[in-house]
Amino acid sequence: MAFWFLLIGAVLALFAAGLLYISFRAAHFPAVQRLARGSRARARLLCMLGFAALTALLWCVLNLMNAVVCFLHLVLFWMICDLVAYMVSKIRHRAPKRHWAGAAALILCALWLAGGWVADHRVWETDYTFTSPKVDREIRLVQISDSHIGATFHADGFLRHIERINALRPDVVVVTGDFVDDDTSREDMLDACAALGEVTAPYGVFFVFGNHDKGYYSVSSRGWTGAELRAALEEAGVHVLEDRCVNVGESLSIAGRKDRSQEQRGDGRLSAQELLSAVDRSRYIILLDHQPHDFDGEAAAGADLVLCGHTHGGQFIPIRHVGEWLGENALRYGHERRQGTDFVVSSGISNWAFRFKTGCRSEIVLITLQPQNG
Repeated sequence: MAFWFLLIGAVLALFAAGLLYISFRAAHFPAVQRLARGSRARARLLCMLGFAALTALLWCVLNLMNAVVCFLHLVLFWMICDLVAYMVSKIRHRAPKRHWAGAAALILCALWLAGGWVADHRVWETDYTFTSPKVDREIRLVQISDSHIGATFHADGFLRHIERINALRPDVVVVTGDFVDDDTSREDMLDACAALGEVTAPYGVFFVFGNHDKGYYSVSSRGWTGAELRAALEEAGVHVLEDRCVNVGESLSIAGRKDRSQEQRGDGRLSAQELLSAVDRSRYIILLDHQPHDFDGEAAAGADLVLCGHTHGGQFIPIRHVGEWLGENALRYGHERRQGTDFVVSSGISNWAFRFKTGCRSEIVLITLQPQNG
């Protein structure tokens, strides 16, 4: 709790400092000076009110978190442009005639966030190919992660993504957590589960819970429970795996772990070694774990492929690597091979509360498993 108070306090302090900074800088715009009738104090006050009103508008249109994100990006761009302007003035030995740094900051920030909006809301396909002597034919696997139904699309939008997934002709589809969000409506949840039932993969759909699926750390006001979500998934024919492993087809074993959030709140979960202890090692073992945290333990347990989500690709620059720095994520995004185990962390098909992704993009993951020649 103390951490969250400190975090909120730090964000508020940054917001206040940023508001003062860009208001003082924007007060140099000729249009603002004309409105202020030559009064520097009045010009700064007008800018403060203007930027505060813009942030309030974004709060209403998006939400508070996204309004703060947009504002802090603007402050960062303005500081960078001011630094560039200062360096240019030193090189040219004269100050610029116009306040171009502020104009450049506004334009660049708008373009940057527009790109982040597209990267978040449009879904790309990311392909990986792995070989193994344990598979005797090509197997196509699609991974969906972090759909957070209701964030960037509702159940009807999710169904369109399912149609796209079916067009990839997958043998198996896996969902690696945070399928729904804390404010997903009951209707959206039920319709999204029904959409998963439309998957045409012959081996079926396999699901593990993320930290949001049951209500974030047991706190949710959405009016339905994780047990209801599980029931709806199973009614749609989805295989829900919580510390359970099943054999699939001739050569696959798919294991799903309870989410780390359950362990953190005292519910406990099996270690990777315990979960895979009885699995036939001649089969190709796929381990689903929402949070990319226990790579060494999962590699030591003998998993061939571990699929994770949770990180949203690091979300946006400049905080992309914070999870890795804090030791929360073994890998932010992409593929890593460790001790003979392949790890894939997806940026997710959607997003959480944020509506922007920079430095990453939303994705569907297609993994092709091929026999190893010789």
